[in-house]
Amino acid sequence: MSAIKSVSVTDFPYKAKQKDLKEFSRKTFGNDFEDIDRILASFDNTMIEYRNLCVPIIYFSEQRTFKERNELYVDICLKYAEEAIEKCINEAGIKRSEITDFIFISSTGISTPSIDALIINKMKLNPNINRTPVWGLGCAGGVSGLAKASVIATANPNAKVLVVAAELCSLTFLKEDNSKSNLIATGLFSDGIAAVMMTGDEANTEIMKGIRIKNYRSRLYYDSLDVMGWEVLETGFKVIFSKDIPAIVNNNVRDEVMDFLEMNSLRITDIRNFIVHPGGKKIIEAYVSAFGIKPEMLNKSKKILKNYGNMSSASVLYVLNEFIRKGYEAGPGLMISLGPGFSSELLLLDMKN
Repeated sequence: MSAIKSVSVTDFPYKAKQKDLKEFSRKTFGNDFEDIDRILASFDNTMIEYRNLCVPIIYFSEQRTFKERNELYVDICLKYAEEAIEKCINEAGIKRSEITDFIFISSTGISTPSIDALIINKMKLNPNINRTPVWGLGCAGGVSGLAKASVIATANPNAKVLVVAAELCSLTFLKEDNSKSNLIATGLFSDGIAAVMMTGDEANTEIMKGIRIKNYRSRLYYDSLDVMGWEVLETGFKVIFSKDIPAIVNNNVRDEVMDFLEMNSLRITDIRNFIVHPGGKKIIEAYVSAFGIKPEMLNKSKKILKNYGNMSSASVLYVLNEFIRKGYEAGPGLMISLGPGFSSELLLLDMKN
């Protein structure tokens, strides 16, 4: 099996209040919607109070080209990913030269060479690192990245695998897009960069405690390609975000989770720690309803949503960090995230104090 050694997350210097972004949206979209007050009321029903932003709100007041925003995406990813990695490997007690594998996850910008290559050059990491850039998994990327890291660390017990999720959702904002989906997304998405250090059994000096990955499962649901994703325009990425996601949790994801747990000789009542991607208030409520669990079991997911917003693939790693920093109950843990495809990613954890 593989073990999670450390997690680090990024608090950007431009954290903004939800009410301020609501007023920005009123000024930006007010002339495009006759029912603007009714739509903006949704900002108050998101469970979000603050948003983690990599730039100040004023940045979004001007129309910018895709090239400008993407160049800024690369620069900010490099700067803050380096800080997150440094903190993560120091906490794990691992040297830069010891990292054997690097998985980089993002869906909010593009770069070739991929950003993991840029980071390796900047930080002078081991030039023989096995690189795996992962693009396009959206909110599902965080759990999927850990699953891929577990495959590597199980195959190579001496592996020391670095996983970085970097999402700058705010930089995809299209000021000229006056669609309702863009307005709703403006009230939900934000920015996050997180790093995770994982090891194989031979590289793990604390086998009997900590968090280990026991199993994982991916699922792509047919005929749901239009639920979530990007429409690529000349001006950038136009958000696709369906209101049907909570219903999909109840109608499809529930059965997938129950089958996965049964495959591992577990029931939902056996799970002690739910490390769930906080996609939004209605999605969190859908998990509670679908699984029949107490709402407080998702308090850490709610806290991250409240204080950061939806940071796409990075969000679930912020929730994982919250469990590590604030404590968890010994026993099975379940990580869940959903993303474009439409898809679900599940990770079964063995969590020991």
